[in-house]
Amino acid sequence: MNTFEELKVHSNLSEKLKERQIQKPTEIQKLVIPQLLEGQNILFRSATGTGKTFAYLLPALQLLKKEPNSKVLILSPTLELCSQIKGEVDFLLTALKNDTQTPHTLLLVGSVKIDKQIEALRKTKPSVIIGSPSRLLALARMGKLKLNNLRFLILDEADRLTVQESLEDTTGLLSIIKKLSKNNPLPLQVIACSATVNKKTRSQLGSLFNDAQIIESDDNEILRNQIEHWAIFSEKRKKAQTLRSLLAALNGQRKKSKVKALVFTSRNDEASLVLERLLHHKVSAAGLFGKVNKKPLTGTDRKAALDLFRKGSVQVLVSTDLAARGLDIPDVTHIIALDVPADTEFYIHRAGRTGRASKRGTMVTIGDETQMRLLALLEKKLKICVYPKELYGGNVVSI
Repeated sequence: MNTFEELKVHSNLSEKLKERQIQKPTEIQKLVIPQLLEGQNILFRSATGTGKTFAYLLPALQLLKKEPNSKVLILSPTLELCSQIKGEVDFLLTALKNDTQTPHTLLLVGSVKIDKQIEALRKTKPSVIIGSPSRLLALARMGKLKLNNLRFLILDEADRLTVQESLEDTTGLLSIIKKLSKNNPLPLQVIACSATVNKKTRSQLGSLFNDAQIIESDDNEILRNQIEHWAIFSEKRKKAQTLRSLLAALNGQRKKSKVKALVFTSRNDEASLVLERLLHHKVSAAGLFGKVNKKPLTGTDRKAALDLFRKGSVQVLVSTDLAARGLDIPDVTHIIALDVPADTEFYIHRAGRTGRASKRGTMVTIGDETQMRLLALLEKKLKICVYPKELYGGNVVSI
């Protein structure tokens, strides 16, 4: 099947996708969409940048067109990813705007006052709700979030929704949904997806997902074919300086366009320090992480930083892993990691922020001897080729 029409996607939706130059379904969409349209419960894994969001949104919104009284609930771990998903829902729903009952959407996350969200629930009566588990659970327990007539339950970035800090909220919400589904006149369809879903995640999702069909694609297809991997040695105390020199070299080597780089580090304090040093040296940068000097960044601050980076108003976005999880940011040329994750999952998610939409990208790791050894282990596990590089004479050269 080479077209969305052959997958039985509604013509209005397939035509809408052409505005994004999306003409043909990806491999994971070919596997998932027909199963969802047939009512299957699915847990699917696919590499970043392969179109997972549209794989579940197209069937869900097509169903809303047929069943206007039903509801879709989408869980996601961060404000940024929830906002991104809502944007994609709103984009697709414009294809149905001529219908008499166009579904309303609502974003429910912790950065907004709960009183405002309660009022929005009362006024809009949304058909598509996107939110974080903690806020959704709070509203459900208050009786303000009505989960009757729930037709689709979707967990995006399912592995992050079941880590220790999110597990209690996620399972609490799933428990409420399970109880309500017994009296629901509509069949509840459940979907979970991520680029990395292991056995532990599957077991933590509970009985709602016991009969879910598991669909997996090659995790490393894009990682190997569209992303080039580099390693640059640097002592820990010189990493910030190495990062600035790398950015200067990359900009000097690119004749037509500047670098658009997403810089990763594991900890909030390190991300804050890196950003501070870049700004001190007049590098155009913004930050996307949880806290600065133990004070949490507001949702407004984080949204402003992300918007600046999306538009190209800043060249560099410094982020932690959780903050940038799952984000689809156009035209990121380089991912620069200032540490090496302990397992393959974080490396896959980091690298997957580039090389999207059939474009090529570069994943650069800056590390000391210990981190280079860890990177070599990841290289073997992922079956990728990491090229050693160094900075010489203002250029990035092969060793």
